[in-house]
Amino acid sequence: MLFVYSNKGYLKNMQNPTKKRRPLSPHLSIYRPEFTSVTSIFTRITGNALLISALVIVWWLYAASTTPEKFENVNRFFNSWVIDLVMFASLWAVWYHFLAGLRHIYWDSGKGFELSQAKILAYGVIFGSLVLTLVTVLIL
Repeated sequence: MLFVYSNKGYLKNMQNPTKKRRPLSPHLSIYRPEFTSVTSIFTRITGNALLISALVIVWWLYAASTTPEKFENVNRFFNSWVIDLVMFASLWAVWYHFLAGLRHIYWDSGKGFELSQAKILAYGVIFGSLVLTLVTVLIL
């Protein structure tokens, strides 16, 4: 059989052109996002957000190592409620990313793939990160 990839993303059977064309792979519109997959994807999102937060902190440290005027300008920006909110969200992202990383390490051992266990782990990551964030804020 001779198959050709068409411009619409389908395999065409060139020897039997009347045969029903099927998509090569499932599309995102076919699947409903599952809770466990969303939490796994959110791990990657929090990792990227933490990178941006780290760059903001490096900017503050750089300003501290330069002139006092530059540090005052940056520090004034850092004393705003917006940055307080961003740093609080970053603290939550650290705990979320950490717990989700532990979940992935657990999965690497070959355990926890049953749907009920995966959901428990996903809830554990979410609620655990919230609790650890609040405990950290109260301690600091």
